[in-house]
Amino acid sequence: MVLNRSSDAITLGSLLPDMIISSNFNHIQAHSIGHELWQVFGKDSEMTDLALGAISHGIAPKGLDYFGDEKYSGFERGYCFEKGRLLVDETIEACNIPPQMGWWKAHNIVEMGIELRVSSLGNYGNTIRQAFGNEDLIAKLGEILPGLTGSSERHLKSRLSGFTGYIETSKATPMSLAQKYNFQMFIRHKININIPKVARLIELAAGYIENDIDDFFRVVKKQVYNEMKSLD
Repeated sequence: MVLNRSSDAITLGSLLPDMIISSNFNHIQAHSIGHELWQVFGKDSEMTDLALGAISHGIAPKGLDYFGDEKYSGFERGYCFEKGRLLVDETIEACNIPPQMGWWKAHNIVEMGIELRVSSLGNYGNTIRQAFGNEDLIAKLGEILPGLTGSSERHLKSRLSGFTGYIETSKATPMSLAQKYNFQMFIRHKININIPKVARLIELAAGYIENDIDDFFRVVKKQVYNEMKSLD
């Protein structure tokens, strides 16, 4: 939407912030790496595309996750957190989590509601699978990322090769997204969620965003484009 084109590098870049989180490279660092990538890659057009993809996802410069998670409009937090308020109690129960995790995980439910809607608009799974099949690009990332993140080459190779197992790369359904979320929750927290209940919450979330998600994307598209234009 922002760049009006697609490529393997843009696709991988747009997923990169979530792939490079580790015990020594936290969420904020991973979601703020886009500008550093932009500076490192210089005039390599393919890799600057990757940097722009990462910026489109991140929080600094202000990408999608800034407006979805951190701050949007006059809300206390981002769009997905605000929409998630209505789902907190049910999310706590369905995900078998303590109350302090409720709002955070409810915003994940909203993100999956958005993913359900976006998935219905095109075959983005093929785009993702194609990008992860670009061995030359993956090899470049494997060479560059250890020095930028402090993570070992072995860890990064494992994340890059296994990441499609964490996300939906076929046509999304509430049940398929809930199953992927169960896998993520177990890997991260050793928690098994109630998959049918979470699938129902994802459907509810998709309904909650129906009236204003297009407005959100229009606003964010313009804001993220302006962030990219301001890059030195």
